[in-house]
Amino acid sequence: MNLEHAEPEGRGGPLIAIGGAEDKLRDRQILRRFVAEAGGANARIVIIPTASQLDDTGDRYARIFHALSADETHVIQIQSREEALDPEAETLEAMEDASGIFISGGNQLRLSTLLGGTPLAAVLFRKHAAGAVVAGTSAGAALLAEHMIAFGQSGPSPSHKMVTLAPGLGLTHDVIIDQHFRQRDRLGRLLMALCYNPRLVGLGVDEDAAAIIDADRIVHVIGNGSVTVVDASQCRWTNADDVVTHGPIGVFGVKLDVLSPGCRYDLATRMAEPSRRMEGKPT
Repeated sequence: MNLEHAEPEGRGGPLIAIGGAEDKLRDRQILRRFVAEAGGANARIVIIPTASQLDDTGDRYARIFHALSADETHVIQIQSREEALDPEAETLEAMEDASGIFISGGNQLRLSTLLGGTPLAAVLFRKHAAGAVVAGTSAGAALLAEHMIAFGQSGPSPSHKMVTLAPGLGLTHDVIIDQHFRQRDRLGRLLMALCYNPRLVGLGVDEDAAAIIDADRIVHVIGNGSVTVVDASQCRWTNADDVVTHGPIGVFGVKLDVLSPGCRYDLATRMAEPSRRMEGKPT
């Protein structure tokens, strides 16, 4: 996206990529963590339900965040680019005051086409750079990265034309994020996306799981699912540029780690670490 944003003013806030279908009724561990990162009882949360086709998505999250003791919630209903382009919109004032921004699930292309290059997107970028936490669930998670999986096919193995990429928000340049990962059998399309750009780290986030990327570029896993991390930086060979007509793709030298809740992953060193409660136990 062409955000025309200013350079970050601080270390940047956490990014929370949620795989979708997060627990909204019981412990609400992931949503509770988002509110805590946004300031707990002092949290001022903006909810962007633009991706959703359901009229009550924003209000439903607002009720949940109020129940989790957030101080303020504002639902920003963006239905057109004209609304997102308005530099005098009241929505921008709410964004300026936010300590946490939550982007709902739905259609990630609807998000990118309505918000890309707008004042609203620029404020979002600047707020995150200044320390606000930004979370996205499902489609909202895919949008967080510079390169976004727009759509694709299911399956365990990569194949030609299996995935289509589009620009995302660019709040992180390290990763590409796929959601509903294990539930919708999306390893193949994540591998295909990484064949196109082996520099990136792939994060495949299961439902009711979240990958929290902190200012030190450490990924922390929370929730009740796993995060599959695919590192293609040492890829020795792929025929992704040669295969046609939906044929199978070969790729050598890819490293895969599966992180359960509590595990961490260092995006700088490309190394996974176990949950601290498991450290020191015999293997």
